[in-house]
Amino acid sequence: MMITVVVPCYNEEQALPYFIPEIQQVAKTLETQYQVDLEVLLVNDGSKDGTLSLMRTYAGQYQNVRYLSFSRNFGKEAAIYAGLEHAKGDYVAIMDADMQDPPALLPQMYEILRDEPYDSVATRRVDRAGEPPIRSFFARTFYKLINRISDADIVDGARDYRLMKRAMVDAILSMKEYNRFSKGIFGWVGFRTKWLPYENVQRVAGETKWSFWKLFLYSIEGIVAFSTAPLAMASVFGIITCLCAALALCFILVRTILFGDPVEGWPSMMCVMLFLGGIQLLSIGVIGQYLAKTYLETKHRPIYILQESSDGTKKDKGVQS
Repeated sequence: MMITVVVPCYNEEQALPYFIPEIQQVAKTLETQYQVDLEVLLVNDGSKDGTLSLMRTYAGQYQNVRYLSFSRNFGKEAAIYAGLEHAKGDYVAIMDADMQDPPALLPQMYEILRDEPYDSVATRRVDRAGEPPIRSFFARTFYKLINRISDADIVDGARDYRLMKRAMVDAILSMKEYNRFSKGIFGWVGFRTKWLPYENVQRVAGETKWSFWKLFLYSIEGIVAFSTAPLAMASVFGIITCLCAALALCFILVRTILFGDPVEGWPSMMCVMLFLGGIQLLSIGVIGQYLAKTYLETKHRPIYILQESSDGTKKDKGVQS
């Protein structure tokens, strides 16, 4: 029995020296108490610091450490997919290297999958201590919004940190779209998932790679990937605007018949023009987002390109079928 821990890494040179000793302690616990082997699969997502050099060192130092390295930065979603694709374990976990995903929870997660009728154990933060209030507000709003307008079941505070059985991993790998949103994919594929709450943990070292703007773009990615509601909203805006224009036309016609055709009205005309222009641009922008995603999918580009690995392979992977 083996558990593979997939660890996406982007500029984690400062965090890895803390993470590797901790995960090795967890590996000893799993081997001693449960007779389960643990392999660590580090995925270098085009880091610009010494992350890759550290990965080579750890792969030579520990027999249970492997690594993959991309030709450039493809993003965390691609790193997760690559890790799942190369994982050898009967169970597969996804975990960040910054220690915000406590490795010590892994034995408990394995126990749940072993003894209870679940296919996945996922973690969620019960609080957002240390996070800016404005960021917490938008995060909660996003979770409420996407759960209402899509089929994806995403729990507020959900992390990517989870342990899955092989059947669920294979289901995720069967979804080969280029524009990936893992939190939505986890919910969309279904399977029985138990949520494990824990208190928020700060990064052990380094700085977060997720700025507010990147998180905002990521949220748009998730909404576009799992819901067509924005397209319907654009249509509704168009219908409402047409009705308002028809009512305004009737009002102007009646006023002209009763009171003549005064010259006044330039400010109101400009307001109407700007309003209509704004609605049109908004609708075109929404449609453009979906067209852009469709355009990228039709190219059938690889999700990632593997440049180097501890197994010695140096070839393109993650090609869409």
